[in-house]
Amino acid sequence: MIGLKSGTVKLVQHQEKWHENAENVISVLKQLLGDTALDIQHVGSTAICSIHAKPIIDIAVAVHDIKDILPYIEVLKQHNIFFHEGAVAGEVFFVMEDGDIRTHHIHIVKRNGTGWSNYISFRDYLNANPEKAMMYDEFKRKSAVRFA
Repeated sequence: MIGLKSGTVKLVQHQEKWHENAENVISVLKQLLGDTALDIQHVGSTAICSIHAKPIIDIAVAVHDIKDILPYIEVLKQHNIFFHEGAVAGEVFFVMEDGDIRTHHIHIVKRNGTGWSNYISFRDYLNANPEKAMMYDEFKRKSAVRFA
């Protein structure tokens, strides 16, 4: 299962197909963005093995400067990747949708910036420390019930 209606909170057990799906979208982004994308990585909870996650794939795209992505807004839109207002400071945010189902969050961040470092470090730390990943999983599941 990949995707949820916007505003829906539902966690599911980790699925290996999330990695394959992320790789497919990363390949498309590399073709669309060319050298503007310095690095593209699968991040977020779906990139952490063994924990529950909302089935929305998070992808971080590193660029030299956030403004570098602006010329690509229309070409991304043609591939159902939509610019989204209200992003985190220092980040440009896109969503990929299939009808009213949100399938991917694409975070454009500055290479070597705090956002990039946080995405990569968070994923790598939890994948390297299963006991911490399970603590995070428990917190997520309790929060999902409380704030459904």
